[in-house]
Amino acid sequence: MRRYLINTVDTSHEDMIHDAQMDYYGTRLATCSSDRSVKIFDVRNGGQILIADLRGHEGPVWQVAWAHPMYGNILASCSYDRKVIIWKEENGTWEKTHEHSGHDSSVNSVCWAPHDYGLILACGSSDGAISLLTYTGEGQWEVKKINNAHTIGCNAVSWAPAVVPGSLIDQPSGQKPSYIKKFASGGCDNLIKLWKEEEDGQWKEEQKLEAHSDWVRDVAWAPSIGLPTSTIASCSQDGRVFIWTCDDASGNMWSPKLLHKFNDVVWHVSWSITANILAVSGGDNKVTLWKESVDGQWVCISDVNKGQGFVSASVTEGQQNEQ
Repeated sequence: MRRYLINTVDTSHEDMIHDAQMDYYGTRLATCSSDRSVKIFDVRNGGQILIADLRGHEGPVWQVAWAHPMYGNILASCSYDRKVIIWKEENGTWEKTHEHSGHDSSVNSVCWAPHDYGLILACGSSDGAISLLTYTGEGQWEVKKINNAHTIGCNAVSWAPAVVPGSLIDQPSGQKPSYIKKFASGGCDNLIKLWKEEEDGQWKEEQKLEAHSDWVRDVAWAPSIGLPTSTIASCSQDGRVFIWTCDDASGNMWSPKLLHKFNDVVWHVSWSITANILAVSGGDNKVTLWKESVDGQWVCISDVNKGQGFVSASVTEGQQNEQ
């Protein structure tokens, strides 16, 4: 079984690319780079048309994130320059719509909340703080800040899905679920922390997850259709990837399972939309895809060398039947 590379985009960035994100419909690709720019491409039908070259950051741009299209075409970017910029397309032209400069150090991660909550952006910074920007209308953004979220710095933020665990089974029909906003963060204190919004609108640390022995580089809360189990993936400078699961309704008991120990730093983890496949990318210059088998073990179903033309799938016959 081979998976072939579908498309390559020549971005013309003048330095290292740090992030690349497809929009909701998979028709546009946003990239960001150490060359301080953010670029947006139309990638429909295998093409690559540069739509926008956004300049506004004064340092390397680490991450980009698309908002849900119900709010229009909106993209957030964060940079070493301590700024978060929110870009919006109006009448075919991309413009800076908001700039957040409330951090004292590099902003390393941006993540939009589920669209059910409104337009809310979480931002994690090397100053140890996490800020939450909420659009209140008329071009205004309200800022809440969690100071000292992670000592030495926050590297990643990821929202919990707006689905109550177990609601697929338990939810009485016609009843609107009561959402509780939650997100996960990973930091230079080797910790993953789970945050929950209280009834007074303040954010409170709900849980500390300890398993990594070095900086946590990324966290990814898995999408959900309402099954009872909540799942988070984490990766670290220590080369390890953990899958954290929580089966109890209170959300207090999380157990880690080691997916794999790599020989190099692991930079990113990313779930498929159905949450059954995890993509892992690391300092070994590879992207690997992992899937949970019937017996609960995580198996590598393919690995791709960045820049190579095809994906070599390391799947045994027995595993193949489970896919």
